[in-house]
Amino acid sequence: MPSSHERDGIKLPRLQHVSLSIKSGSQDQIRAFYSGLLGFQEKQAPASLAARGVVWFAAGVGEIELHFVPDSYLQRSEEARHFCLEVSDVEAYRNALKEAGYQIIEAEPILHRPRFFTIDPCGNHLEITTILGDYTEA
Repeated sequence: MPSSHERDGIKLPRLQHVSLSIKSGSQDQIRAFYSGLLGFQEKQAPASLAARGVVWFAAGVGEIELHFVPDSYLQRSEEARHFCLEVSDVEAYRNALKEAGYQIIEAEPILHRPRFFTIDPCGNHLEITTILGDYTEA
């Protein structure tokens, strides 16, 4: 059943991933918990982020994911704790947020995923992206 917004012709952003910080060196524990116990399938991290020791899991249909980022690779650990919205036009959202006075924080590039971060009125980090293709394709 379509949402009331969809019935009105409005396409809302879609939750794409949730990202959490982990202690450096705890990747095997995270894998054992989320894959071994809970059954999530691990995904290959993008080449541009792999050296950081990130761990990604598929968490639903349509590229919904869980991301885990070691604190040792972060300038500010709160950057690891964010959620990401997939939108149809990342530049339109960038412009709207900028015009409304919100900070735009550029992100490490990921192939086929133009993206940026912003901070909501309560200090929560939010990533905005558009998925244009498979990030594992070179």
